[in-house]
Amino acid sequence: MELRALRASDDRSSFSCGEEALDLFFHRFAGQNQFKHHLGVTYVAVKGERILGFATVAPRHLTIDDLPEAERKKLPRYPIPVLGLARLAVDKSSQSLGIGGVLLRFVLKLALEQAAKVGCAGVIVDAKESAVVFYSRYGFVPFEALEGASGARPRPVTMWLSIRAIEAARKP
Repeated sequence: MELRALRASDDRSSFSCGEEALDLFFHRFAGQNQFKHHLGVTYVAVKGERILGFATVAPRHLTIDDLPEAERKKLPRYPIPVLGLARLAVDKSSQSLGIGGVLLRFVLKLALEQAAKVGCAGVIVDAKESAVVFYSRYGFVPFEALEGASGARPRPVTMWLSIRAIEAARKP
């Protein structure tokens, strides 16, 4: 299996994770957002030509008051740069094989690289309720953010993992 940035030539049409909104994003908007609008980058897990899963990341920022109480003491009072995990999905044929974890660990590595190169205080994800346990296993903690809810979709659970926690997890 290879992890790499989505290519314009990748065939995304057969990908199906079982979540209509994620499939629609990947089929129609991932390439457009990456190649035309430069809003984020989608990374894919591929085996041969087959896409097994994807993770889309984009830069974000948080105000200090948006963070969990325990994190506020450790950071400055101005908006802080974070890496946003916008979407993560695994094709139905490849679910329960650990690919979601591989993609998430790849995103955490990207955050560490971003922290070293341009600054990044952590990773934030607006998780669906069904994914909260998955992200919690990696140390993400939920907190109340001021954005994300709409009448058209359920309120996501905003979760946070600091660069300090990512670095600590990598130490032997």
